[in-house]
Formats: sequence, structure tokens, C-alpha cells
Amino acid sequence: MTRYCEACGKEMAPGATFCGACGKEASPSAPEGSGGIPAKPAAGLQNNIAGALAYLWITAIVFLLLEPYNRDRFVRFHAFQALFLGLASIAGHLVLSLIPVLGWSLIPLWSLLILVLAVVGAVKAYQNQTWRIPVIGEFAEKQV
Repeated sequence: MTRYCEACGKEMAPGATFCGACGKEASPSAPEGSGGIPAKPAAGLQNNIAGALAYLWITAIVFLLLEPYNRDRFVRFHAFQALFLGLASIAGHLVLSLIPVLGWSLIPLWSLLILVLAVVGAVKAYQNQTWRIPVIGEFAEKQV
């Protein structure tokens, strides 16, 4: 039976008396007859799902503002990386739109690159991996 910490929502090891993430003492096991259904994490979304959803850009801002997520390094990293990717997208579009013909023809390729990076980042976050986009990931790591 999987147990979750009531304070931080992280999954706890079987038989653990304290949470490995926050150190809070574990509550007693589920009472008999509960069917062994794990309780929903206290924080709402699991951090891998929150990290993946951060790549929808507007949710990155939401996760940086909401209380349980803005304390989680994993979610904060992916939220900042997604936010910086969005800013790079806007900057790239502005620069390319100022270059006649050649720049205009490169805008679809730039958009495709940004989309691919966002999808790969979301998939890696869902897999609980901290994948760093070159250059952008370094800035995100400094913000966490």
C-alpha cells in the first residue's frame, strides 16, 4: 500500500515512520477496510504533473505563485524554464519579424523549435527528470 505524507504530499517508503522529504512524523496506516486506497497528496497535483503542466506557459506563472508548488524545487525549475522559453520565443519572433523575407520565412521554423523544446521539457518533467534546455536551463537553475 502506498502512503503519502500529510504535510508535503510526497510518497513515503513502506514502513517509514518519518517523511523522507519534509521529516514530518507519519500518520498511522490506513484503517482496516479502507481497501488500501492511497490518500490524495495534500498538495493536490503530483510534482511531475505540475512540472509538465508548467510548459503551457501561463501555468508556469500560476505554479510560481501557488503555495504548495512554489516551494518545490522540481516544479519551480520547470516553471522557470518554461517561462524563460516563452520569453525566448517572444524575443525570437520579434527579431525575426524585423528581418524582411528571410526572417519572415524563418518564423515557422523558430515556432516549431520552441514547440519541440516545450514538448520535450513537459515529457521529461512528467518522467521526473530535470532536463535542461541549453542556455535557458542554466538561467532557470539559478532562479530555483
